[in-house]
Amino acid sequence: MFPQIPFNRVNWLVSSFLIGTLFLSITVVPVYLWFFGIDRFQTVLFFAMLAACGFSITLGYHRLFSHLTFRAHWIVRLFTVIFGAAAFENSVLLWSCEHRSHHRHVDHDDDPYCISKGLFYAHMGWLMFKLKPLPSFDNVADLKKDPLLVWQDRHIHLIAVLVAFVLPASIGFLWGGWKAALGAFLIGGVLRVVVLQHATFCINSLCHYIGAQPYSSKCSARDSWILAILTFGEGYHNYHHEFQHDYRNGVKPWQIDPTKWIIWILSKTGLVSNLRRVPTEKIVLAELAEAKRQLEATLANPALTEPRATYVASAYQTLLETAHWLNQCKAEQFELTREMLASIRNKIRVAMGPLRMPRLRERQPT
Repeated sequence: MFPQIPFNRVNWLVSSFLIGTLFLSITVVPVYLWFFGIDRFQTVLFFAMLAACGFSITLGYHRLFSHLTFRAHWIVRLFTVIFGAAAFENSVLLWSCEHRSHHRHVDHDDDPYCISKGLFYAHMGWLMFKLKPLPSFDNVADLKKDPLLVWQDRHIHLIAVLVAFVLPASIGFLWGGWKAALGAFLIGGVLRVVVLQHATFCINSLCHYIGAQPYSSKCSARDSWILAILTFGEGYHNYHHEFQHDYRNGVKPWQIDPTKWIIWILSKTGLVSNLRRVPTEKIVLAELAEAKRQLEATLANPALTEPRATYVASAYQTLLETAHWLNQCKAEQFELTREMLASIRNKIRVAMGPLRMPRLRERQPT
């Protein structure tokens, strides 16, 4: 089934944990629910732990530590370090090291979870097999100066077990004795770990496999609003790879990015500051350049039918005129207003319409 995978280099600890927690989730958890059912306490605990640990990964591990998109008060930093450990996705230092390598070498051999090696490999295979030694941590020299992150890296497994399993079980016992404790361990602990891990894994796999590429096609990263719902807003991955130092992934107002919303709310309370944003003009220029490239690629397709080619050529001409106008504005140092940028975006949307149309077929002569 996996002929290219060296089974003699299986990471048995990680593989056993991934397979073991999944096995418990699909066998023991249903048995518990069959005999004891589920109440409001177990439901609230599951989603509370999922949110605390999930946002600790997306807000803390990812946007705060890996990309330095904002600065955070020590309370936020401590919270994300503690509950991020309970996601069982390694320490901030190792997570950030691998993620920074992913951005630097995306789709190439040095990409830790390279999608070019297959969907399974990008999803979880890279964790289950010791295909390479541990990284040198050279690209996280800045993070290694943080005593909090060094402490977490030294005690990561102990923190993870205590917060992921002991904490919910203890809360359950205080709430309703051993039955509630067992349920909290299984539902708020084991099942929650599995759900959160595979949500994170989807960013490495499916976000490089399905969706649109409105900002750049230089790499495999894609935008998907469905995956954004499943990943706390991380599904707008094409934007993130093009503008990785923006604290937002879903940059449009209507895009679903709860991590962005929480960061913004925390900024209003003073718990986070120095939010980094990419200027709207730069984003629109990226959209325009990518739209032109996609239309050019479509026009170069020898199988393109004449009716469809007419539509695409007209759309391409519209974008050329828009780009020419933008170049004139830049040459004259003319400041673009919000309304002008909105108009350009609308032109891009209309121009890209032919690519979303069903393939037009030439009429056969009668």
